[in-house]
Amino acid sequence: MKGIILAAGRGSRLNTLTDNKPKPLVNLAGKTLFEWQLAAMAESGINDVTVMTGYLAEQFSFYKTKSIHNFDWAVSNMVRTLLCADDILSSQECIVSYGDIVYHPDIVKELSLAKGDIVISYDKKWLDLWSLRFENPLDDAESFAEQDGVLVDIGRTVSDLAEISGQYMGLLLIRPEGWKQIKKVLDLESKQVIDNLDMTALLQRLLTNGIKINTVGISGRWLEIDDENDLAQYKTISNQNSLWLHDWRWQGI
Repeated sequence: MKGIILAAGRGSRLNTLTDNKPKPLVNLAGKTLFEWQLAAMAESGINDVTVMTGYLAEQFSFYKTKSIHNFDWAVSNMVRTLLCADDILSSQECIVSYGDIVYHPDIVKELSLAKGDIVISYDKKWLDLWSLRFENPLDDAESFAEQDGVLVDIGRTVSDLAEISGQYMGLLLIRPEGWKQIKKVLDLESKQVIDNLDMTALLQRLLTNGIKINTVGISGRWLEIDDENDLAQYKTISNQNSLWLHDWRWQGI
């Protein structure tokens, strides 16, 4: 099992915090997001990790990881960055992680053992986290539905919490056969479309094309960092509440 961390973007919503560093190198609770990700993967038995770089790529050279650079990072989105890892994804089982999330290693372990060619993790307790981050969680949350461990709906704008049974967290497992299916779908799209495609939109396209996506439901123990408000909220609640449902940390780190 290999690890891939998508770290090409700048993260402009963090404002001055990313003026001189990539988003995954922003600090949270004493470590950078990237260090938390590497630690969680290592704790899960994944020590071969490739970071997909773009903005200020040289700053990742401090870490003993492999890297692949998306030279078009400034004019493309996450799916284009993922395509830069084609050689790895075509031959290896890979845990793919967004660069702006942190998570407990048990989530990685559970995902790595899941059945299916393409498997995504989702948070059944998402509302706890979204209520902390947003005055109205529906301003950001998207539709999500699964049936018997298989994804059936994702990514629509909704106005009713009843249409949301979880939220995709940005951590997925792609096996070589799954990657083959993904590339077949992307071969139907123009370069311009692919350059503007985010991961959720890709998952929607896969469903439309009848491709099976398995799911692993988790209950908290992860965070997404979009802006300075997220960092401030997480710092406050993690200092005040040792039983916080979304505390991602573990012993031995």
